[in-house]
Amino acid sequence: MRADELFTFPASLAAFAGYFRCDAAPWEWVPAIKNALESLDWENLAPRADLPEGVAVKGKVFIHPDAILPPFACIEGPAWIGAKTEIRPGAFIRGNVIVGEGCVLGNSCEFKNCLLLDRVQVPHFSYVGDSILGNKAHLGAGAICANLRLDQGSVRVTLPDGSRADTGLRKLGALMGDGAEAACNSVLQPGAILGRRAAVLSFPFGGYLPPDTVARPDIAVKLTKRK
Repeated sequence: MRADELFTFPASLAAFAGYFRCDAAPWEWVPAIKNALESLDWENLAPRADLPEGVAVKGKVFIHPDAILPPFACIEGPAWIGAKTEIRPGAFIRGNVIVGEGCVLGNSCEFKNCLLLDRVQVPHFSYVGDSILGNKAHLGAGAICANLRLDQGSVRVTLPDGSRADTGLRKLGALMGDGAEAACNSVLQPGAILGRRAAVLSFPFGGYLPPDTVARPDIAVKLTKRK
């Protein structure tokens, strides 16, 4: 399985493109986040000068001048926040996070070691760890990207042909393709893969969901229309 089956890498993140190869396995993008951030010339990235008093920033953090900041939030580096992205009150960004353009990092949401492409929406009470969220991906309120097996073993993923692959990663959250969605209070199990425009209703989901399908507790059916 190739990353470009799930994602179109956006121009807004061109500085990192060399670290996220389209022919790589999509889960290989997760450990690449740290390397991509380490490649930046941090000394020549101007820090954001107009931080609200309640926004705590620690470490190497770049926040685009057009990003919208809340009255209070916590941002720990390394982190790179793109243009027109909105960070809402109480968001906790805790290292190795890359965010594209026009995203929403919502109130009381936590982000750790993750890549959000353009126009990702995570508006309320979610956890996103060790995950890749494609362009226009959306998490409903309370949706969780679980990233650690109970036995803390290596995460295995289900591929489109039904076979299984060992990622070699102890921590791996969700790989959500462009336009994929997870409904309110759903739980994406470690290594869950959602194809482009796939959707998961409010229940725990693991495995692989093909493009343009919706998963619910009893059945996966073809979506009739997605905008």
